[in-house]
Amino acid sequence: MGWTRFFRRRFWDRERARELDSYLEIETEENVARGMSPEKARYAARRKLGNLTLVREEIYRMNSFRFVETLWQDLRYGARLLRLNPGFTLVAILSLALGIGANTAIFQLLDAVRLRNLPVKNPQELVEVQVLAPHGRTGQFSSRYSHITNPQWELIRSHQQVFLSAFAWGDTTFDLASGGKTRPAQGLWVSGDFFRVLGVSPMLGRVFAADDDQRGCGAPGAVISYSFWQREFGGAASVLERGIRLDGHPFAIIGVTPPSFFGVDVGKNFDVAAPLCAEKILAGENSNLDRRDAWMLAVVGRLKPGISLAQADAQLRAISSPIFEATPPTGYAADVVKDYLALQFIAKSAGSGFSELRENYESPLWLLIGIAALVLLIACANLANLLLARASAREREIAVRLAIGASRGRLVRQLLAESLLLAAAGALLGVTLAQMLGRSLVSFLTTTQNPIFLELHTDWRLLGFTAGLAILTCILFGLAPAIRATRVAPAAAMKATGRGLTSHHDRFGLQRALVAAQVALSLVLLFGALLFVRSFRNLATLDVGFRQDGLLLVNLDLRRAGYLPEQRAMAYRAALERLRSAGGVDSAARAENFPLSGSWSNNNFRADGPEGAGKDWTVSNFSPVSPGYFTTMGTPLLAGRDFDAGDTPLSPQVAIVNEAFARKVLNGADPIGRRFHMQAAAGQPEPVFEVVGFIKDTKYEDVRTEFHPLVYMAISQMNPQGPYSTFVMRSGAPLRDAISSAQQSIASVNPGISITFTVLKTLVRESLVAESLMATLSSFFGVLAGLLATIGLYGVVSYMVAQRRNEIGIRMALGASRRDVLAMILRNAGTLVGIGLVVGTILALLAARTASALLFGLRASDPGTLLLAAGLLAVVALAASYLPARRAANLEPMTALRDEKVSSPAATPLRHARRSLAATLFADGATKARTTFLG
Repeated sequence: MGWTRFFRRRFWDRERARELDSYLEIETEENVARGMSPEKARYAARRKLGNLTLVREEIYRMNSFRFVETLWQDLRYGARLLRLNPGFTLVAILSLALGIGANTAIFQLLDAVRLRNLPVKNPQELVEVQVLAPHGRTGQFSSRYSHITNPQWELIRSHQQVFLSAFAWGDTTFDLASGGKTRPAQGLWVSGDFFRVLGVSPMLGRVFAADDDQRGCGAPGAVISYSFWQREFGGAASVLERGIRLDGHPFAIIGVTPPSFFGVDVGKNFDVAAPLCAEKILAGENSNLDRRDAWMLAVVGRLKPGISLAQADAQLRAISSPIFEATPPTGYAADVVKDYLALQFIAKSAGSGFSELRENYESPLWLLIGIAALVLLIACANLANLLLARASAREREIAVRLAIGASRGRLVRQLLAESLLLAAAGALLGVTLAQMLGRSLVSFLTTTQNPIFLELHTDWRLLGFTAGLAILTCILFGLAPAIRATRVAPAAAMKATGRGLTSHHDRFGLQRALVAAQVALSLVLLFGALLFVRSFRNLATLDVGFRQDGLLLVNLDLRRAGYLPEQRAMAYRAALERLRSAGGVDSAARAENFPLSGSWSNNNFRADGPEGAGKDWTVSNFSPVSPGYFTTMGTPLLAGRDFDAGDTPLSPQVAIVNEAFARKVLNGADPIGRRFHMQAAAGQPEPVFEVVGFIKDTKYEDVRTEFHPLVYMAISQMNPQGPYSTFVMRSGAPLRDAISSAQQSIASVNPGISITFTVLKTLVRESLVAESLMATLSSFFGVLAGLLATIGLYGVVSYMVAQRRNEIGIRMALGASRRDVLAMILRNAGTLVGIGLVVGTILALLAARTASALLFGLRASDPGTLLLAAGLLAVVALAASYLPARRAANLEPMTALRDEKVSSPAATPLRHARRSLAATLFADGATKARTTFLG
């Protein structure tokens, strides 16, 4: 018997019915022809044929799979019961949907960031070349993945023997505007074999070949992404006949990549790719192609057949020494060169691409999955309690079924069918919620400085994860109540009264344990939520050393303004004067590096004089700034003076230092008037600076890090006149007006100057996205867990009160006061809460260790936070228990006893049984009803 006949059982049943009727008519006619009367002829025909119903049932069974048939009956029966209890069904499905949806959404994000391979040809064959640096690296780092310099890449390409082919790439930002406010485009510098190694074919035109990336390339082309093609050119096929200007230079568009290719940087979608050789055209004198200290590229190769990752690693280590010996940067001090020569190339799998998201959010996402899993467990425990209560109310019905022959396995399957329906509905709604929550998480992580692009599509991992959650929840909250309901002996169930059966304390043991477990897990989540919220608050309210409100960074690019190198200093002075005189601007200054901007410079410093002669060098950040910088930033000057017009290239070099520099470099002495050395290149004299000012500590690289030594030099003495510079201005005017005023001021100097604006307060806030994510989601999950635990406690206490109604009536009739009853119920609830809090405290302290690295300004075992979490949960839980306790205390004894008396011991189960049997008879016919009822 095949599945085709199974799914067409009704058709075959009708066919057999017609055949049987036809046979009956033929046999009747033959009997009449033999001389029988019509009545006797039909009677004889029916006797010869036998029981028609049994014949049809046998044929129906022959065309059926018994297990599938009974499962379908159980599911239909369970669906009818759930439809008759809409409140319970809605609460159950929503609870599961929130738990499954949260788990699925976070897993979906983790899958996109960590688990999924690049959508390219055979990604498992891709290997990245990284640098193992025991003593760190020194130089300029100009991209997100600054692992290799271009001179190193050219030697790797010619010396390696383990790759079929390799490519180098680096990220950049191109300006599409001709001047004024910039129009940024996400760009890539790529070597000629970039697309060929990845196996990416163009959707339109062609992609780069090795011939497109040759030193001195004169008229390079550009390859654009599908999304950029749609956004900027409306998807026009004529795009190949048009060009594009990148940083003011014309590029011909030679191809468009397919929609599925976003690059090799997970979380980023590139707009324009240009050949690596074109970097010299755009950067000019600031080109990094020939600089041996400019770390700007990442290198990836495709392994040859039969070559393993370990073999590639060994070969790259073998060629490390010759390459580093051939490329030592000029101007490095002897000890720095020694560290450079100790570097080694190593091989790392690159199948899943590159990702800052992976580095920044992998640990928080794994932790969030654990938190969401605990919420799901609490939801399952809550539903298990509800189903236990429902199963207890149906014990007499189940006892009757067992007494008249139903098997225990069939009854368990029937009860599990309800759980399966709830799990399936919760999973389906959870997938829908996961899609919305997933998009919300991506939006949460996206900032103005760091836009995020992730494809959160459904794949086999996601479907398998969701299906696994649904099956797990079905087992967790359905199996225990089902087994519990069928363990009661039929005789005991038939003899006991309606409430007497469940009035003993041991009848609530499993439900009490589930409630205590809910409280314990809720305490873990609430404690974690308070830790992350307090940690985020510590960071958000941290004194960073400057006033953030009203600060605007103005980045200038003079490359298209037509200035010669010797004219740039004049242009910068003119721009600063115009900014200071602009309407609504309180103050303005120039600086090379700004706090928390992602750009910084450092060097080695040591104190001057006998006490500093044998002292080790101390690494310190530094930044050249103009007069008025500290006033504009709102950084307090603790002693000394600011820079002024007297600080010229001909005067002694001066500096302003922070408190950390005074402690670590100047031995904690009064810094004013002290002198210190800055390490210089080999063969060059060491610059000596005199400290003329002393400022408060400020955050520089990152809000989370401790205060590091920081040196400010007079920009007029350093004379850095490259094509790029940054100004900071403070304005009390609205942001739009301040930007407009600054733009007009710079345009009045030269309309060809490109301008980019950054709000410093936004920069600081966006640097705390990971902490904000943990605080927000953990708070949501903590509140949800506490709410579920409270509902669970309320439900159990209410059910206990209802089941002990007769006992309470007798106690009050014998003299117990309402206060005694109230205290008894609250004492029972308090015991459950207390046990849960004790267990939860142990679990919370153990679990908090995993989150210690994500906290700031407090310990993972902070006692104040733990007491606050336990107190909040205890108050809310006991408040929820007070309502049913008060209901019990207001119970009238005679009413309770009268209600118990009129409840017949046998009426309830038989009434439930008759109703169940009638509903099944009405829906499925006599045969299916008998199968459903007796199993």
